[in-house]
Amino acid sequence: MLLAIDGWERLLLYLFTLFSMILSFLRVLVYGPFLFTSNEEVKERVPRFIPVLNLLLCAGLAGFSLGLTARILNNEPVQIPIPIDRVIGLSGILSDDPRAFNDGRGMGSLGITQVTADAGLRVSGRGRITVFFPAEAIPGLRDFGRGSEIYVEGTMIRRENDFLFRASGVYILKPAPGLEQFRTGFRLAVMEKFRIDNRQGNAPVWGGLASALLLGIRDNLDSDLTSAFVNAGCSHVLALSGMHLAILSSVIALVLHLFMGIKPASLIGAIFIVIYIFLAGAQPSLVRAGIMFLLGTLALWGYLKKNPLSILAIAFIIQIFIQKDSGTSVSFILSYLALIGILVTGKTIHELLRGRIPEILNQGFSASLGAIIATAAVTAYYFGVLRPIGIIASLIITPLASIFMILAFGTLVLISFFPILFEPLSNVLGLLYRLIEIVVYQAGRVPGLKTPNFIIILIVSLSLVFFLEYLKHRDRIYRSSIASFDDN
Repeated sequence: MLLAIDGWERLLLYLFTLFSMILSFLRVLVYGPFLFTSNEEVKERVPRFIPVLNLLLCAGLAGFSLGLTARILNNEPVQIPIPIDRVIGLSGILSDDPRAFNDGRGMGSLGITQVTADAGLRVSGRGRITVFFPAEAIPGLRDFGRGSEIYVEGTMIRRENDFLFRASGVYILKPAPGLEQFRTGFRLAVMEKFRIDNRQGNAPVWGGLASALLLGIRDNLDSDLTSAFVNAGCSHVLALSGMHLAILSSVIALVLHLFMGIKPASLIGAIFIVIYIFLAGAQPSLVRAGIMFLLGTLALWGYLKKNPLSILAIAFIIQIFIQKDSGTSVSFILSYLALIGILVTGKTIHELLRGRIPEILNQGFSASLGAIIATAAVTAYYFGVLRPIGIIASLIITPLASIFMILAFGTLVLISFFPILFEPLSNVLGLLYRLIEIVVYQAGRVPGLKTPNFIIILIVSLSLVFFLEYLKHRDRIYRSSIASFDDN
C-alpha cells in the first residue's frame, strides 16, 4: 500500500529524512567503533549490546526514512495528461519478470513512456503501473523478459489512489539489453531442464518446486501447495533468502575447497553469489543474505570482526543505500527481524535448552522460535494471523527442502553432461517432493491464531524476550554454581 503525500507534507517528510539521516550517522560515528574495538578496558565499560543496539536503531531510523522517501519517489502516481477513459494503449519498459497464474494469464509491472488514446492521439506519460496480461501473451513475454520495450492495448482501471491496466493485446517493440537477454535465456533454460522428462516428454511433478527454490520462479508451482506452505507457517521456505543462498554457496564452497584453500574458495563463492542474485532477481531478503555473505568473506580475510550482529547492522545500512525502495517492504522488514530474532532470542533459547534436548533439535527449534518471536508483531499487523505450527513444521520441512535443493541443483548440473541420469534422479526428487507435500499439507491443517490487535502481540513478544533473558541469567548462575560444586 502506498502513502498519498503531497505538497508541504512531502516537504516535511524530506526534512525529517534529512534530519534523521544526520542524527543516525552521527550516532554511527560515535558507537560504530565499539563494534570492532579490541580494547578490553573499553569492552568492560561498554556492554557489547549497547553499540550494536544503537547502530541497529539509528540504521533503522535512517532506513525507514530513506525507504519511505524512495517509495514515494520511485512510485510516483501514474501521470497521464488525458482522461483515463480515453486511454486504449500504453508503451513502456517491462520492469520485472512477468508472473503467470494457474489459468495461464499473468501480470507484470510496466514503466510507462507513452500513452495512446482514441482518435490516434499519442502523448507522453510516466509512472509505473501493474498490467494484467492475457494467457496468449505470457509465452512471448517470458521469452523476451525483463527490460523489453512493449506496447499493450486494453483498458485502464482506477483503483483507489492507483491504476491498473487490463491488456487485451501485447506487442514487443524492442528486445531487452544484452545482459538482460542472457539472464532471461538462462532462466528459461533452467525451467526447460526441469520441464522435460526424457522418457515420456512430460513435466516432472517436482519441477515447479525446484524452479521456485533455486530461482524464485513460481509460475509452475502448484497453487494448492503454495497455500499449504503459508498455512503451515513455512512460507519463508519458498521465499529466496539466506537459507537458499547458504545451501547453494555451501555446495560451491565444498567443491572448490577440494581444489583450493578456504580463503580463495570464499572469493569464488562471493562471485557466484553476485551472479546468482542477478539471475534470481534482487528480492530484499536475498539481497540481505548476499550482502551478509560478502561481509562474511571480508571477515574471513580479517578485514571485519566476526560478529554476526555487527555484520547484520552493516548489511542493513548498505542495503538501504543500494536498494532504497526496500525500506518499507514487508519482506525486507521480516527478513531483518527474523535474523535478529535468531541471533539474539534464538541464541538465548539455545543456551537455555543446551544439554536438555538433543543438539540436533536444539539448533533448529531455537532458531525457529527466535525468528517467530521477533516477527510476530509485524506478521500480525500485515496478515492478521499467526501460525505457531510453523515452529514444529520448520524442523521437518527445512531439512527436507535443503536436501531437495541440493539434489535439484546437482541434477541440473549432471543432466547437462549426462542426460541418462535424469530418470533415476527424477525418481528420487519425486519421492522427496511427495514427502514435503505430505508434511506441508498435514501441518497446514492446524488452524492459525487470529490476532485482533498487533499491539498486544508486540507487548507479549517484548515481554517474552525480556523473560527469556532473565531465565538465561538465572540459568548461568545455576550452571556456574553446579560447576563450582563439582570442582570442589
